[in-house]
Amino acid sequence: MANYFSIFLTVITVLTGILWAIDAWKFRPARKQKLQDEAQRLNTELSEDMRQQLAPQPVWAEYSQSIFPIIAAVLILRTFLYEPFQIPSGSMMPTLLRGDFILVEKFSYALRDPLARNEIVTMDKPKRGEVAVFKFPPNPSVDFIKRIVGLPGDRIIYRNKTLYIEPACAEGQSDCAELEVVNKEIAGRAEYFRGPYPLDRYTETLGDVSHEILVDSADVPYSQNYYKQAGTGSDEWIVPEGHYFMMGDNRDNSEDSRFWGFVHEDLLVGRAVFIWMSFDMDRDADSWLPAWIPTGIRWQRLGSVQ
Repeated sequence: MANYFSIFLTVITVLTGILWAIDAWKFRPARKQKLQDEAQRLNTELSEDMRQQLAPQPVWAEYSQSIFPIIAAVLILRTFLYEPFQIPSGSMMPTLLRGDFILVEKFSYALRDPLARNEIVTMDKPKRGEVAVFKFPPNPSVDFIKRIVGLPGDRIIYRNKTLYIEPACAEGQSDCAELEVVNKEIAGRAEYFRGPYPLDRYTETLGDVSHEILVDSADVPYSQNYYKQAGTGSDEWIVPEGHYFMMGDNRDNSEDSRFWGFVHEDLLVGRAVFIWMSFDMDRDADSWLPAWIPTGIRWQRLGSVQ
């Protein structure tokens, strides 16, 4: 849907811009000359009503002149600066909840054109621990949001609900980091449930980012469904060059890189930076309201994304 909207917005911007330019360069000078000739003939200054009667601006030109600057500004803002996204599921709980509306910083990693998404300018490399929006590799028309866990060259292991990372060794570096368990500390059982079962809440540290994750201690691992990479174990992956390994913070309820593989850097959309609105979507099972209608606003959730 986001791709279609980008195409639609680009087409409308180009179309109204062309119409506005045609009027400005061809028809407007003719109207102006006609008014000047009539004013000289009458030897008087024409009123606004007379000007509209003698040389009215065509409706298509008037609309193009009014709309073009607005949608051009929206296109620039949405393509190169910030784009709003809605969180549709609970895979990033407790960091992001269903009903959260976030802003994604589009220029975090690269500036791309709005149609083919070809890179125009490289900005910065993604960092471990950042929450990023990207095009879903099996279906790039769909946007996903997860946390960056593995960088190019990293060795990732997710075993017994524990995350291990062996950072890539830089070229020419002899003293490389070894495989280490990612630090996490129990933060209790939160108000989050999976069915009738409460989820364990941990505070995890990835790079310079501390954030919370949820783990269902009663759930069995799904390693038999993990993405299989040649030359590695069933729960082990080595991130290829130019790719990233993504995971949801709701570890037992997230379809992420463990199941479908890596995200190429060309599929990155931007970094999630701010929750600008959050609607509560919870309601009783016997409620007559449609599921998409909010039941309240969670003002306390507004703020930066960690």
